[in-house]
Amino acid sequence: MMAGCGFKVLMVLLLSMAVVMPTLRAGIAEYDDFLLKKAVAAEQVAQEAYNPDPMNVTNHLNLQVHLAFEGSNSTRRGLAKYKGPCLATNPIDRCWRCNKKWAKNRKKLASCVLGFGRKTTGGKRGRYYKVTDPSDTEFVNPKPGTLRHACIQKRPLWITFGRSMIIKLSKELLISSHKTIDARGANVHIAYGAGLSIQFSRNVIIHGLHIHHIVAANGGMIRDAYNHVGLRTVSDGDGISIFGSSNIWLDHLSMSNCQDGLIDAIQGSTAITVSNSHFTHHNDVMLFGASDSYQGDSIMQVTVAFNHFGKGLVQRMPRCRWGFFHVVNNDYTHWLMYAIGGSQHPTIISQGNRFIAPPNPAARQITNRNYAPESVWKTWTWRSEGDLLMNGAYFVQSGSPSKRRPYSRLDMIKAKPGTYVRRLTRFAGSLNCYEGRPC
Repeated sequence: MMAGCGFKVLMVLLLSMAVVMPTLRAGIAEYDDFLLKKAVAAEQVAQEAYNPDPMNVTNHLNLQVHLAFEGSNSTRRGLAKYKGPCLATNPIDRCWRCNKKWAKNRKKLASCVLGFGRKTTGGKRGRYYKVTDPSDTEFVNPKPGTLRHACIQKRPLWITFGRSMIIKLSKELLISSHKTIDARGANVHIAYGAGLSIQFSRNVIIHGLHIHHIVAANGGMIRDAYNHVGLRTVSDGDGISIFGSSNIWLDHLSMSNCQDGLIDAIQGSTAITVSNSHFTHHNDVMLFGASDSYQGDSIMQVTVAFNHFGKGLVQRMPRCRWGFFHVVNNDYTHWLMYAIGGSQHPTIISQGNRFIAPPNPAARQITNRNYAPESVWKTWTWRSEGDLLMNGAYFVQSGSPSKRRPYSRLDMIKAKPGTYVRRLTRFAGSLNCYEGRPC
């Protein structure tokens, strides 16, 4: 009995060292017993969410894209604002968008995710919670009706908004497990204050928000669960920070102008899908992986699909470490330095994206591996398949193109080529949804 207790204590201590040492910017000022136990549980869930055969996941997504285009050979996307009947142009949107009764069956959304986050159900098994108060003034005992109060509840919740609102978070908002934040039917902005943090949590959906002008915010005592208040340091200024969490789906977001990153996923986070979102006016767009020294990010698996990387972006779309990343059918219309970068031998499969290089000839290379010499990075698996390369854009591939992969010929469905991307991403970003109409 004593030996078993000693082993558990040792595991907690080792994990606490692994968590605290590599990342000093996690926002946690003090790892108490509650957070250490939560970290242990989160790591176990992440290991369970890790897929040992990631190519089967990528092929499943590709198959759904292929099926969505059966019977249609159109690749057109008009540049003007669309005013016609509902047009769902990719398999995630086709699952729910054009049903005029979407508001009566909001939880249908939870069955629509594809990619590595495909098992995410959010608050599907919980009650609805309507946010009616945009204020954010109470951090230890949040006011009922606020987004902060909803996000720290123990039970699963499907969180909606009673009206359009701008929520200026005075301190970072921590989202607990089994939550859906569903902004459909309202124009909801998280802006001009702190951002959203998913820390040691699982099974979270964030859909339909505008997130912009996020800044670093003071720390202090903040409730991060219904039964725990922790001491936090100054937040980083990320739009969405995913830390030690798994089964996360971010969909139809409009994000720009955050002080740090738009989306960071670090510290062994995995089973993540980022889809249908529109990113503009930012430097470091996405960071996947905590540091070159943190091997725990080897289990990270992320799908980036059907997004539009638009005006004013500089780099990191995404920047990856250690894990496996499927970047599929995205539209890259702007970057200043590079589009996709990485270090510490990440596997990056780029399929059916459109890359339009900037006018600067020195920035036309899509990929960036400046963190390692060629003798090292040439063994990393970075493949470009069916990408549309425009204006002189070029993707420097590496690794073996004939790497043996454990799937059958029936699974080898190619992504739609980059010529389809304008259609697939036509409605990226937050949608204007009205109850009683197709979204």
